Amino acid sequence: MKTTQATSRRAAQGALAVALCATALTAVAEDRTAVSRGAYLVQAMGCADCHTPWKMGPNGPAPDMAQGLSGHPGSMPLPPAPAAQGPWIAGSAATNTAFWGPWGVSYASNLTPDPETGIGKWRAEDFVGTLRNGKHLGVGRPLQPPMPWPAFARLNDTDLKAIFAYLKSQPAMKNKVPANAAPTTTP
Repeated sequence: MKTTQATSRRAAQGALAVALCATALTAVAEDRTAVSRGAYLVQAMGCADCHTPWKMGPNGPAPDMAQGLSGHPGSMPLPPAPAAQGPWIAGSAATNTAFWGPWGVSYASNLTPDPETGIGKWRAEDFVGTLRNGKHLGVGRPLQPPMPWPAFARLNDTDLKAIFAYLKSQPAMKNKVPANAAPTTTP
């Protein structure tokens, strides 16, 4: 009788172990699928166009992928932006990571998982809230132009979480982006 109970217990433990491994493998596969989907969306939506500093290459300016998604270089202070006037009321820095217009000056954020200067401490819910509400962490300061958050707000939660999974899978880069600046007024 003891042998039968011990055998049954071992069989149950084995079945549990197999089920746990299968669940873990499914979760890993789902994570890989989310990261792949996120990579596709980030590329298709052009996130690197503004969140990766540009440099001059043999065919003209192009994103510097060595600084991929790290935002405006914190080591690159900019002079005051020109006054927004006439038909040309907005522009960008040569890096394509700083933008000026009637709203002031905005800087592309560091989207890498650095915990101090990027999104490393963010949760998926924070990211989804940011893009749904157009506010930092979903409740903070407004996102500034040219960030097209109203378009991204139309994505479903699965796609937004996939983008977040992809961003969190990238190398963390320490880069403290300057704070956005309010518009200057002329007397």
